[in-house]
Amino acid sequence: MTPFLLIIGMVLTLTVVIGLWADAKLNRVEATPAQQVANTAGTNWLLVGSDSRQGLTQEEIDTLGTGGDIGVGRTDTIMLLHYGRGSKPTLVSIPRDSYVNIPGYGMNKINSAFTFGGPQLLTETVEQATGLRIDHYAEIGFGGFAGLVDAVGGVEMCVTEAINDPLANIDLPAGCQDLAGPEALGYVRSRAFAMGDLDRVSHQREFLSALMEKATDPTTLLNPFRLGPLISRASGTFTVGTGDHIWNLARLALAMRSGVVTETVPVGGFRDTAVGNVVLWDEAAAQSLFDSLR
Repeated sequence: MTPFLLIIGMVLTLTVVIGLWADAKLNRVEATPAQQVANTAGTNWLLVGSDSRQGLTQEEIDTLGTGGDIGVGRTDTIMLLHYGRGSKPTLVSIPRDSYVNIPGYGMNKINSAFTFGGPQLLTETVEQATGLRIDHYAEIGFGGFAGLVDAVGGVEMCVTEAINDPLANIDLPAGCQDLAGPEALGYVRSRAFAMGDLDRVSHQREFLSALMEKATDPTTLLNPFRLGPLISRASGTFTVGTGDHIWNLARLALAMRSGVVTETVPVGGFRDTAVGNVVLWDEAAAQSLFDSLR
């Protein structure tokens, strides 16, 4: 065997070993409902940001400004990513206060599904509300998100207006700036805007796209001092479905690198209910959006 072929063989072997090691570190949970909707076109991911503090020390809780233990986790972020039909991927934010039917529990805020029945019930709720079959599930908590941002060396964001939000533990000036893990977490958590949660979900989509672009940039992939921590962080902090693997996450990141079309489920209004103030979807416009993804 020539030296060149030997080197190629060693690189391929190392890549496989690292991939299997990282895949084994992923946290897995049952996220597929017993009864799913009929198969729909393309690939659909349910992306969840939970407010879990699991694994954080008190010092990390103080640094991230997350507050103390809240018991059963809730979904701070719910997004649906669709790709695979020859067009740009579409990233849809689902407001966490969306008023939908939760199977077995009736009408409630969509993030309550996670509290009532974990990822499996949340996936079933999203499928029933959208008519889209969920193929993959990925969830990350507060600490994991901040660590992932730090692993890629921070992410540049252009903040259109200064943000001073003690609840999210951030005080950011307007302008383009690199956000480290704690600052990035505060940025995607903050609701200190005119439209509250609707502005926040827009910032979350914007940040996720920038993070995926940074994670798949050659300056990250070819730098072992960044790639190693990135793989370690990603595999150790993501919770995925039982049938999902590290290469599925890699495919997700690469799909988003080419750019995404961003949407929020069309909102028709707000209402005070027995479960609090909720977001009502514009049913016709929401149906049109979901139909375009089938």
